[in-house]
Amino acid sequence: MHGLRLERSHTMSLACLSLALGAAAWAQPAPVGGATQPSYLKASDADIQWWRELKFGLFIHWGPVSLKGTEIGWSRGGERRGTGGTGEIPVEVYDNLYKDFNPVRFNAGEWLQVAKDAGMRYLVFTSKHHDGFSMFDSRLTDYKITNSPFKRDVVKELADACHKAGLRLGYYYSPVDWHHPDYRTATHQKYIEYMHGQLREICSNYGRIDIIWFDGLGGTAKDWDSENLFPMLRRLQPHVILNNRAGLPADHDTPEQRIGSFQKDRPWETCMTICQQWAWKPNDRMKSLKECLQTLVRVVGGDGNLLFNVGPMPDGRIEPRQVERLREMGQWLGKYGQSIYGTRGGPFKTTARLASTYSGNTVYVHILDWSGDTITLPGLPRKVTDSSLLTGGSVSVRQAQDAIEIAVPPQSRQEIDTIVKLTLDGPAAEIEPVAMASSSLAAGKKAKASNIYQGNQAHGPAKAVDDDPGTRWATDSGVQQAWLEVDLGKPAAFRRVAISEAYDRVRKFELQYKDGETWKTFLEGTRIGEEYTKDFSPVTAQIVRLNILEATDGPTIWEFQLLAPKQDR
Repeated sequence: MHGLRLERSHTMSLACLSLALGAAAWAQPAPVGGATQPSYLKASDADIQWWRELKFGLFIHWGPVSLKGTEIGWSRGGERRGTGGTGEIPVEVYDNLYKDFNPVRFNAGEWLQVAKDAGMRYLVFTSKHHDGFSMFDSRLTDYKITNSPFKRDVVKELADACHKAGLRLGYYYSPVDWHHPDYRTATHQKYIEYMHGQLREICSNYGRIDIIWFDGLGGTAKDWDSENLFPMLRRLQPHVILNNRAGLPADHDTPEQRIGSFQKDRPWETCMTICQQWAWKPNDRMKSLKECLQTLVRVVGGDGNLLFNVGPMPDGRIEPRQVERLREMGQWLGKYGQSIYGTRGGPFKTTARLASTYSGNTVYVHILDWSGDTITLPGLPRKVTDSSLLTGGSVSVRQAQDAIEIAVPPQSRQEIDTIVKLTLDGPAAEIEPVAMASSSLAAGKKAKASNIYQGNQAHGPAKAVDDDPGTRWATDSGVQQAWLEVDLGKPAAFRRVAISEAYDRVRKFELQYKDGETWKTFLEGTRIGEEYTKDFSPVTAQIVRLNILEATDGPTIWEFQLLAPKQDR
């Protein structure tokens, strides 16, 4: 039973009246990108600007489900109206976890200090996930944190701590609610009233809110009545940033668990976990410092923000090893943050091994992996007047009309990120972004695969050889064996492979080349993970195959690259 309070009907009628008034207040159209759109659809340029400059934020998924160590929302049993499927925890168990939830070691100030130590500039917390449990003291339901043994309003304590610490504050709110009795039923309108009422509470009761982060699982604007919801939110919180998951484009895109593609015409933010699961899981695999920092650099180099997620433990603490990793990121940003904060992506488009950012007349070239002794960049229409190595050591930069060649001696290269600082004779913002010439022999070549996720070419094999870390080849759920094949067009020599895999599903694989009608194996391995590189004796072949022999579920590959001997990039 949902446990709605008797006063809900009265409260909702007031909410509907306020929604109507809010819609009227925002009814005047405003020109956006040459078109006429309602002004509530888009934040002001000034608000988009401050949001973009923050670059790095802390995402937090937390709730009673941490007692089980399973995924928030998705591990709940029972019917998933609108999506299908079910979770592994019986609904009668999941829905009663809050009765044993007493995170006595939760301290909002400590969480905020972790964020600041990590160099994060904003925080987004899950006020309500798909499971319907409210982590705030909503008057519209009894299924909430203040009815647990803990009894405290987590959303309020985080709001107070953020305002005190000077961090921008956001709340995740899922329009999806598998717990609510009216959700996606014949009486769904009652659920819309409830949802709008809860968002009114969040935007009215906790001071300034900078971000509302929806997670609508593909719902339409009609599903959530967003055309009335958005005016209310912007009236209550005039500077709020809204994402694109409530059926309207709103202010920014939200690539999930992947690095977004290079995109400057519309703001975007990658949301990604520090481990594998959004909510806390014992002994969950955690990303290395290199993976964490290179993800941040690639995201910012693509002109995006990174919202990096942790899942606190049942006692309320962020897991100590995660805290340590975040603080290591903060130490790096303390040295090199000028190449991240307040920058824009470009002028060189991001690849799997190189990113660039700029501010004013300064361009920061982030070299994330070396092959050969030099890096060759496309030419720029501006002169390089000065160069230095931000990460310390010596660098040589030679500029020609059609190329810029950078040489850094081995002793000055950094394992995670070698940052070359270039000063130009004019603003970098005036330069049209330029694509890097790929170092991979496989880039842009004809590819095919044994399986494609739902037959959708948006996840086809070509996405694994496009030199774009934001696209991927994916296979159907349940697939445990698959192959990806690339035709180089003519025989070519290569001596190194670089593979980036999503979700760490591969357990056994081999690399093969076609010799007549025979496949010959030249490399074998087990796990691939987010970053796999391997050198081997040079192989000359035209058709090469990544043959995945064993995977825990449908494997998916961001990038598959073959590198030639002594290949410059």
